[in-house]
Amino acid sequence: MPEPRKIIALLVFLLLPGAARPALDIRITEGMEQALPIAVVPFGWDGEADVLPLDMHVTIANDLARSGHFAPMDDQDMPQRPREFSQINLADWRKLGMESLVIGNIRATGEGNFEVEFRLVDTYRGTQLAGFKIPAPYKQMRRTAHRISDIIFEKLTGVRGAFDTRIAYITVKKTPKGKRYSLQIADADGFNAQVLLDSGEPLMSPAWSPDGRQLAYVSFEAKNSAVWIQDVLTGKREKIAANPGINSAPAWSPDGTKLALTLSKEGDPEIFVLHLSGRSLQRITNDRSIDTEPVWSPDGSRLAFTSDRGGGPQIYEVGAQGGSPRRLTFDGPYNARPRFSPDGASLALVHGAERQYRIGLLSVKQGYLELLSKSRLDESPSFAPNGSMILYTTTTSMGTELAAVSVDGRVHQRLAMQDGEVREPAWGPFLSSP
Repeated sequence: MPEPRKIIALLVFLLLPGAARPALDIRITEGMEQALPIAVVPFGWDGEADVLPLDMHVTIANDLARSGHFAPMDDQDMPQRPREFSQINLADWRKLGMESLVIGNIRATGEGNFEVEFRLVDTYRGTQLAGFKIPAPYKQMRRTAHRISDIIFEKLTGVRGAFDTRIAYITVKKTPKGKRYSLQIADADGFNAQVLLDSGEPLMSPAWSPDGRQLAYVSFEAKNSAVWIQDVLTGKREKIAANPGINSAPAWSPDGTKLALTLSKEGDPEIFVLHLSGRSLQRITNDRSIDTEPVWSPDGSRLAFTSDRGGGPQIYEVGAQGGSPRRLTFDGPYNARPRFSPDGASLALVHGAERQYRIGLLSVKQGYLELLSKSRLDESPSFAPNGSMILYTTTTSMGTELAAVSVDGRVHQRLAMQDGEVREPAWGPFLSSP
């Protein structure tokens, strides 16, 4: 594992339109043995089968299974396929141990629009736990399924669902002319992948704005590193930091008005805060060491960062206005890439010891460090916006791919591309309703 990374020179990007790409193949590798049983019945639909853009119940069942909290019943094992509450034979589902049942209907409302109705039923109490009718334009059907999954997840677990969110990541593919690197975004289940940037040289450090409308990232154009901000919808981008030396590791403040950056324009790499409205810079750290990888606390009052000021990479914390940094990690010779949990109580990080680098979870107050991943080379942790999962990069014999682990370490997933490698994940914020 290298010291906190120096920036690799990049060539000029080619901005591409948002084009569909193969979905990430998401596989749950551990955690299903404790999952809750649930049946998601095929939704009623009286029209032509090929009119619908997706099978609604399959998407919902896949979402719930992917969380690791639920074990959806196979369609062929269902004793009946009710569309209305009055059609449910509760005894049949109880015999099979199905505690929860999801039923629904889809109907066309004209001009390519639909209305999706669903009900979540407690089979033991014989009561409806949730039920809604949701307007769904054709192009929003998959998102509607994710919204239903979020409602079900929150009702049964008490935690807000994060299925209706997006992820950003870097892909690497080999071509006859060399490697191609792309910055992509996709739904949290890997579908609807879009290319935002493409280059023959590496891309790095994507970071979502708090409203999910923009991405900050690092590039080397004109032979010098620079930080850019790009609008995800329109593709419009703007260079916002191109100082002499290193310009890297952008991190948005919770209110979206500032970026924390690593800059070396005054010598050693230091943490700065860039105020976006006036482009004014505020220096936060002042040390002859390498200070890098800043991240804001959820309340915007603090910054955590990586520094080798103690002899090796460790995590420190400093006030958002500056001051004396406080060391947070003491377990092991290498701790880097901090990421605050949504509640601010924990930090995900990369912990290195004995030539193994794993994802750890640090209690900010108690200082207790728990290792969550199990591979030899894991990097780039990123929290789901509900704090339940951590997305990260893992290197295997097949190359580099994404993985995810629940914060209790129970559920493990792998997210592999069908072609090429995937790196540097960033899980986006909750999306507003359409």
